[in-house]
Amino acid sequence: MTLSDTTGLADQLSKSEKAALTAGASMWEMQGVERLGIPGLKVTDGPNGARGSGIFGSGKSAACFPCGSALGATWDPELVERIGVALGQEAKTKHCAVLLAPTVNLHRSPLYGRNFECFSEDPLLTARLAVAYVRGVQSQKIACVIKHFVANDAEFERMTINSVVDERTLREIYLPPFEAAVREAGIWGVMTAYNKLNGTACTAHQWLLADLLKGEWGFDGIVMTDWFSFVDTVGSSRAGLDVEMPGPARMYGPTLAEAVQDGRAAEADLDDHADRILKLIDRVGAFGSDSSGDEREVDLPEHRALLREAAARSIVLLKNPNGLLPLERVGKVALIGHNAGRLQLYGGGSAQLRPHYRLDLQESLRDAMGPDASVGYAPGAFVGKFLPLLEGPNLRQPNGLPGLRIEIMGAGGGVLRTQSSAHSEIFVVTASGEGGAAVRATGTFDVSEPGTYQFSLAQAGGARLLIDDEVLVDGVADPLPPGESFMGFGSAEKRVAVDLAPGKHSLRIVMEGEAGAGGLLQAARVGFLPPQPGDMLSEAVALARASDVAVVVVGTNEDYETEGRDRPDMALPDGQDELVREVCRANPNTVVVINAASPVDMDWDDDAAAVLQCWFGGQELANALADVLTGAAEPGGRLPTSIPLRLEHSPSYGNFPGEAGQVRYGEGLLMGYRHFDTRDLPVRYRFGHGLSYTSFAFAEPQIIRRGQGGDLELAVKVTNTGTRAGSAVVQAYVEPPAGPLFRPRRELRAFDRIDLAAGESGTAVLEFDDRSFSYWDPADNAWRLHGGSHLIHIGSAIGRSDHRLPVNIPAP
Repeated sequence: MTLSDTTGLADQLSKSEKAALTAGASMWEMQGVERLGIPGLKVTDGPNGARGSGIFGSGKSAACFPCGSALGATWDPELVERIGVALGQEAKTKHCAVLLAPTVNLHRSPLYGRNFECFSEDPLLTARLAVAYVRGVQSQKIACVIKHFVANDAEFERMTINSVVDERTLREIYLPPFEAAVREAGIWGVMTAYNKLNGTACTAHQWLLADLLKGEWGFDGIVMTDWFSFVDTVGSSRAGLDVEMPGPARMYGPTLAEAVQDGRAAEADLDDHADRILKLIDRVGAFGSDSSGDEREVDLPEHRALLREAAARSIVLLKNPNGLLPLERVGKVALIGHNAGRLQLYGGGSAQLRPHYRLDLQESLRDAMGPDASVGYAPGAFVGKFLPLLEGPNLRQPNGLPGLRIEIMGAGGGVLRTQSSAHSEIFVVTASGEGGAAVRATGTFDVSEPGTYQFSLAQAGGARLLIDDEVLVDGVADPLPPGESFMGFGSAEKRVAVDLAPGKHSLRIVMEGEAGAGGLLQAARVGFLPPQPGDMLSEAVALARASDVAVVVVGTNEDYETEGRDRPDMALPDGQDELVREVCRANPNTVVVINAASPVDMDWDDDAAAVLQCWFGGQELANALADVLTGAAEPGGRLPTSIPLRLEHSPSYGNFPGEAGQVRYGEGLLMGYRHFDTRDLPVRYRFGHGLSYTSFAFAEPQIIRRGQGGDLELAVKVTNTGTRAGSAVVQAYVEPPAGPLFRPRRELRAFDRIDLAAGESGTAVLEFDDRSFSYWDPADNAWRLHGGSHLIHIGSAIGRSDHRLPVNIPAP
């Protein structure tokens, strides 16, 4: 079918059928019209893997890609485009035509709960990676839905908060990634944010959706809500919202048809919604194709190789003053830290999925170091707000398959359907018609040693936890108090200690009664913790003292970095700072690896011999980290966000996350490095920073093309002056002359990444356009080319200039 054919098809639709297209059919499916052979498209989260219809690790496994901030750290659009291609291929294995990604909100605060999903604090870096990501995914005829449009940079009161942002700040900082995705990548979908923008819900914002997105930018795709967003039937339709998700319909569908019928909503707007949805169906090639079919687990070796490359290319070497890294000719390594025993691969919420596999860092490091080296392990501390889930080979369904068997029961007591979960957390969305009168999950687990084991239950709705058919926690008869589970929709966690003998034990979860979160969902989370060593810290210190090198892996997990809530501070949780200090004191050859996707406090930084930031690096993180530690791969990453000395130094401090129903973007243009650089404030590590195992020399930049206005191209010869292969990221920051409006001191306007063998030279190319030398003029409500002599700083990070090139931009 062609686009002209879809126009004819639209003419055959009744008003009610057109309206039906505007509302989801279920949690993960858009509505179709069977009478005319119009299929309903299936959609999938998300940011770091196409997980299909599974939620929170249920369902089929999927390739787990590095998180957004890890991809941001690559500074590599070519690599990110290849990631996009692989994500498109993964979406097809789940019979999905729409990928709800990428997330291009910005790192406004180190505490934003979803920083891990987002690429960077800088709009240009985010825009360049977003364009590459979208081009890669959509090359596979899978639609991207970029999110969350716009000013959705905190999780506090996220469904209702009013983001107060002036237009200049929006235009120069927060809108450019969305604009680039529309104008350059031709993205097929945009997701609105939950929040209000300057007093109006983003789902019903005339200026944002109709005037800017569809008007000024010429967007011809669909505008979709975030899940369970506020929708004003008439106001949202008028503003340009095309699809309400999930289904069944609430404020669109039949309600919209009725509003059109009685004249409250415009039929022309309904026609536009339907036309855009039909165009999307055509773009993904869904007309005449079979969109049904079982979701598949397809673990491709080429995807494994790509994910290993991407994870290594994202790892940032923050410090290595004495050359301890890479580890060579080391006999005994102490691997220390809770995260060293279970690397965090992804953040919480919509990014969670069930990876195809999990790798063990201890095994990966042993393999990388060879047979003559030994790698001992000690956890040192337990990390987590909640007890860890039961998962892996120690959790079995009654039929012997891994995980839990879940039965959704009908009102008459019969089983409506069954599904499975890879771990001891179950989640059923009742508001989309997926729930039942009751849900029960059953499985078994093994205990090898006698002792006191801890179990826990958190719930949304009523749940009971039974171990060996004995009720351990009854959250139905005695409801649990509100807490932070399930993205803030669930209860606090209740813990119970139980003495268990060696052998097989049964686990049962029963959910019944009222659904939680205002009727949205039924969910239960069972934690399990075996007996722990009496003094984990002393055990770790002793291992470090007896080893040649200590590698301490500290960080966060999906409890701390998650959709639904922001972090309270930058501190490493659960006593990990003390662990680092004590291990550094015991062994001066200590490498600290930060397995977190947002900045953390690092007051121990001077004590460590080397520090690496590895983010949430996806399913190949263990192999990639072992490669970098041993020198099989270089630490290819550069910081996509500033790491402040203290939280109080961050530009949004005092204006984050919000209060009294609103969050003021009081820092304006001085967000991220713009704040630190313009005000000459110290940071722990600068935006763009990242060391290598080799060294580079940048020659004087040369102008190789000069067009009109700001149209400019520079070439920078880069030479690898070291003894190893490596990659340099050449960064160009533009410093404007004085002008009528206040401007940040310097802003990233171009970059290029170049890979070079030892002794090799190559050329980095830096491209500029009018926008590189412009600002938004609120007096004229337009972009203004800033005439005069600009200084282009060429270097390896903000504030680290190898060369300065004056360029005169003619006044318009």
